[in-house]
Amino acid sequence: MARHLCRVKELLLIDAIGPFFRGYDRRVINWSKIPWDHAGRQGAAWWENARSELNVLARQAVAWGFNAASIDDVAHLADHEWLEPEVRQRVGRYRTEMRRCLEVLTRAGLAPHVTMDVFSTTPGLQRRLRIERMEPGEYLRGLLDRFLTDFPEVAGVIVRIGESDGKDVHDDFRSQLVLKTPEQARAFLQEMLPVFERHGRRLIFRTWTVGAYPIGDLMWHRDTFARVFEGITSPALVVSMKYGESDFFRYLPLNRNFFRTPLAKIVELQSRREYEGCGEYPNFTGWLHERFARELRQAQNVIGCMVWCQTGGWVPFRRLSFLDPEALWNDLNTYVTIRVVREGCLAEEAVRAFAKERRLGDADALIELLRLADECVRELLYVEEFARQKIFFRRVRIPPMLVVYWGNIFISHGLRRLLRFFVKDADAALRSARRCMDNLERMFPLAEKAGVPLEDIEYMRDTFHLLALAREYYFADDAPDIEQRILEAKRAYKWKYAKRGLRARYRVKTDFKPLLLNPRHLGWAVSFLMRRQRGYRMVDRLVILHGLSLIYRVIAARRPHWIPGFASKSAMGVDVVFK
Repeated sequence: MARHLCRVKELLLIDAIGPFFRGYDRRVINWSKIPWDHAGRQGAAWWENARSELNVLARQAVAWGFNAASIDDVAHLADHEWLEPEVRQRVGRYRTEMRRCLEVLTRAGLAPHVTMDVFSTTPGLQRRLRIERMEPGEYLRGLLDRFLTDFPEVAGVIVRIGESDGKDVHDDFRSQLVLKTPEQARAFLQEMLPVFERHGRRLIFRTWTVGAYPIGDLMWHRDTFARVFEGITSPALVVSMKYGESDFFRYLPLNRNFFRTPLAKIVELQSRREYEGCGEYPNFTGWLHERFARELRQAQNVIGCMVWCQTGGWVPFRRLSFLDPEALWNDLNTYVTIRVVREGCLAEEAVRAFAKERRLGDADALIELLRLADECVRELLYVEEFARQKIFFRRVRIPPMLVVYWGNIFISHGLRRLLRFFVKDADAALRSARRCMDNLERMFPLAEKAGVPLEDIEYMRDTFHLLALAREYYFADDAPDIEQRILEAKRAYKWKYAKRGLRARYRVKTDFKPLLLNPRHLGWAVSFLMRRQRGYRMVDRLVILHGLSLIYRVIAARRPHWIPGFASKSAMGVDVVFK
């Protein structure tokens, strides 16, 4: 069977890591991959429960139309004699336990695809590679050949080359970025694809990057994309792209690279929205994904999708899709996404079918609630006028969301200055905030009719009330007491959800200290550092891409306090943007 898997046309992937987070007791959870340090401390009962929940997830996914699953990861499952003895022992246990998990997926009807970072190593492995003078590509070619032989049930490997482990990862293995140029990425593919062709498996190559090194614009720059993929014709290769030119945000057009290669492609979609509350409140993606599915019908050789129902983000939110009753909104997004992609049905039609399957209430009320919530997310979680602007810094398209990032709401004078520079119609921004707060009140009776949790609407209202106050701080000129009202609302919000025992709430970070920067100078700085076009300006090539990297390294070494703690400690750290 495995020798023919790469010829299967339709590929509908769902991520399957949720069960492995049970009992992971941290306030902020890194949802980028299975927490192996946590899993490695668990006994047989925990693993049995993980397989039981994996079976629930897999059977529901198959019933909805998925035919494949992604699960972590090659580094922890591939045996090699160069690993430290204690690490190799842990890998041996992971192999035994995860093989049983792979059996659960295959029995349910999902073809397992295992993730891999290029390149994950241990200290001992790094030393051995230096001694042997062996490049990562040569090592990985042998490792993957052995891995695919050892695990015939694995249908393919999903490769990430543009992002590595976050700074909070403390594990036997840590990944690092080693493919830094388009030429290195192309050479990597040419070296690995014969292995996958020989085994009849897929190599799913993700174009996601965070802007580091010359390969950092792969996801949106047509020339970089061509330098990596042009002329490659392997039947084993599938190119996986996020739908936009940045992360999973709204207001992004469909990535045009879908139309620039005849290679087999899949689109990455996120149903548990890591920047939009992770399903703690309704954040419907049905209309967004319906539009992308319709546009992708014009692209050549798009064979399916990869739907992220649990993976992604550093957040305190912990509802497990498919497994927790509270994960209703994530489940709804997942169900509607696979229906609009696989069958081409309308989002409203899929909502009605989901309401019937889950035995909810009035489907018309649910659709109206989702419309109101969708407007709140688009206009209050984002600042629409800013979000619609196309802005690039170095190799990164600036995210369309500034005020909220993962589980944090930022209210600061610096952001006030920045938003006032980009947003010219302040009155429209204030009116949309007031309209959204009215929408939230209208959602309560609709939630009762629809049979969905009122407490989720209450949480959304309380959270978005803070966003409305932030909007007033940013754009109103006649609110002298706004800072005090924000601090009082912040205390009330924190006290209310702490009293309820809820750790899954936003953190509100306030800083009203005036930014000592003339607005005109801010304008000059923004115009110099950022651009409105995808292509690089002369100043980018001469200064921004190279000189700024050196300046940042000097600041990081001599004035580290100038770099905000959140920016330097979260995920990979902001320094990766300057590589």
